[in-house]
Amino acid sequence: MPFPPLGTIYAASYLRTHNYSVALHDTALSDQPKHILDKIKQKKPRFFVLYDDGFNYLTKMCLTSMREAAFEMIEIAKNLDCKVIVCSSDSTDHYEKYLSAGADYVIQGEGEISLKELLDALTNGEDATSIKGLVFEKEGNIIKNQKHPVLRDLDALPMPAWDLIDIDAYKAVWKSSGNEFTLNMVTTRGCPFKCNWCAKPIYGNRYNSHSPSYITQHIRYLKETYGVKRFWMCDDIFGLKPNWVQNFNTELKKEKLSISYYIQSRVDLLLKEDTIDALAESGLQEVWVGAESGSQSVLDAMDKETNVVQIYEATRLLKAKDVRVAFFIQFGYLEETKKDIEQTIHMIKELLPDNIGISVSYPLPGTKFYEKVKDDLQLKANWTDSDDLAMMFKGTYSAQFYRKLQRYVHKEYRKSQGLYNLKHGHINQFKSILKLAYYIPTAMYDKYLLERLSK
Repeated sequence: MPFPPLGTIYAASYLRTHNYSVALHDTALSDQPKHILDKIKQKKPRFFVLYDDGFNYLTKMCLTSMREAAFEMIEIAKNLDCKVIVCSSDSTDHYEKYLSAGADYVIQGEGEISLKELLDALTNGEDATSIKGLVFEKEGNIIKNQKHPVLRDLDALPMPAWDLIDIDAYKAVWKSSGNEFTLNMVTTRGCPFKCNWCAKPIYGNRYNSHSPSYITQHIRYLKETYGVKRFWMCDDIFGLKPNWVQNFNTELKKEKLSISYYIQSRVDLLLKEDTIDALAESGLQEVWVGAESGSQSVLDAMDKETNVVQIYEATRLLKAKDVRVAFFIQFGYLEETKKDIEQTIHMIKELLPDNIGISVSYPLPGTKFYEKVKDDLQLKANWTDSDDLAMMFKGTYSAQFYRKLQRYVHKEYRKSQGLYNLKHGHINQFKSILKLAYYIPTAMYDKYLLERLSK
């Protein structure tokens, strides 16, 4: 279920409104960095810009496989006499590595304005050294300029350059997976909350929002142009601005637009006023919440500013409105105890969310959490890929324990679903019930292995 690089095509459209010709190589549908070679030979660009999708949370994780792919593309572009510019989470955190790999400039943070100003200067033969957001090497020294202020009026941005995306290729992948075709949209940039493990290298702690009318017209365009009716609102937190969700619901009705969508949110925000009612009315199909843990002590240690009672209440209210609820769960946080783990498993089994995503705590540069564990990161500072699940610092238990725990919790979750369906006579969930024959014994065995690994 791939999504186009939304942040990249926002930058592309911004450059085009300033009279630059832009071509796109979409790495989301490419499995080899060398595929860029033919595109560069064909287009013969003066500037090669590696611009990652800042709305995709995986880009924050600085996966080594992605970094290596970026370095390979930089080398290819340099060999074809391109000026290389990079704007990404990883290059923001590790600009010296990208400059060493051959990049001429790294843009830190939100990139559209800095990129346009840099291209203007380079095109006109002007000095670029004072442009905000740039990092570059000069006379053997790395110069790091102040970041550019973030955009506040997001509606001033042109609509993303969707015409650069091969929509039919995306539709084909979605069709092969048996899922309804979905496109990604974003209504905001930034997040004002301060969970101490969450990095914000691109958009920071400032929170700025498109208007409901801008988003509604964007939806109308995508629906009429590509026939899409389902959307992934990929904001860090959807609908934080007071009354935004309610006004969005009103705009959709006014424009007679019927859609379905899913979001990420926080349980405390969902419980404000009539937010859940407005979300359900406007077409919300599923919400992923950062539940993280069923232990209040862990939530407090994370500076999450939510509580377990809110997780329970929001889940029940959403289910009552037939909105699917999914949990992000995080194990392995500092000083996590066996009791904390048990409380989290109990919460999952009691609330039975419609889906769960389990990870272990990942130290992201620039966070308080990273500062606490950075001395443990000498051997391994990044995961190779997104399912690595390695413990990169000295936690309560080993990486082997947490990998087994992830599998065990999934089995306990599926077992609980099957037992619930059996108890309530949900014959339409026959497969879930049938799989109890697998999940019951294997979960017991995994529990036995976890007991051994915890000693």
